Amino acid sequence: MQLHGDLISPFFRMCLVTAHEVGLGAKIRQVEARVNPTGVNAELTVLSPVGKVPVLVTDHNHPIYDSRVIMEYLCHVSGNKTLIPDDGVKRFRVLTLEALGQAIAEAGVALRYETAVRPQGLQWREWMGRQDLRVKAEFDDLETAWSKDLAEVNAGSIAVAVALSYLDFRIPDWQWRKDRPKLQAFHEAFSARPSMQATALKPA
Repeated sequence: MQLHGDLISPFFRMCLVTAHEVGLGAKIRQVEARVNPTGVNAELTVLSPVGKVPVLVTDHNHPIYDSRVIMEYLCHVSGNKTLIPDDGVKRFRVLTLEALGQAIAEAGVALRYETAVRPQGLQWREWMGRQDLRVKAEFDDLETAWSKDLAEVNAGSIAVAVALSYLDFRIPDWQWRKDRPKLQAFHEAFSARPSMQATALKPA
């Protein structure tokens, strides 16, 4: 299988961590593919009209996207029933936590584009303020309502751990650890897992 994208992308890394957790890490070939908000990656667009990373090309040469679908596909192919459980109540709890991690990553990537790519005079301060309020609410929710679920290895805890690592790498000013000891303890423990160590972001 080929996973197209860039490790700096939290969505790409979520898929790669999942692959390692379900025992498929050695079967994934990473194909470098970078995107930006104003350009078109022609090779990537051939695989996906969405034109975003990641895209997984299966052993049957079928492209799959986006990251949530890829993560579920890897669980399906490997026969793993733990990361995304079959039980309805548990399944949708995990998927909701995954959506929360994805939302944090989306806000982080969007803010990164706004501050690092958009010319300073055109940056939308009110929008950035809204992103700041949104992620703080998400951090607080993780601290108060998700400790039990984060203590498990599942698609949700993977998404959250990777999203927080991305913020450390790109947007440390959000200070998600401040007054959130449970969330900090979760991230420290999860970051020590082999799947996270094998995909660790390295400073340029």
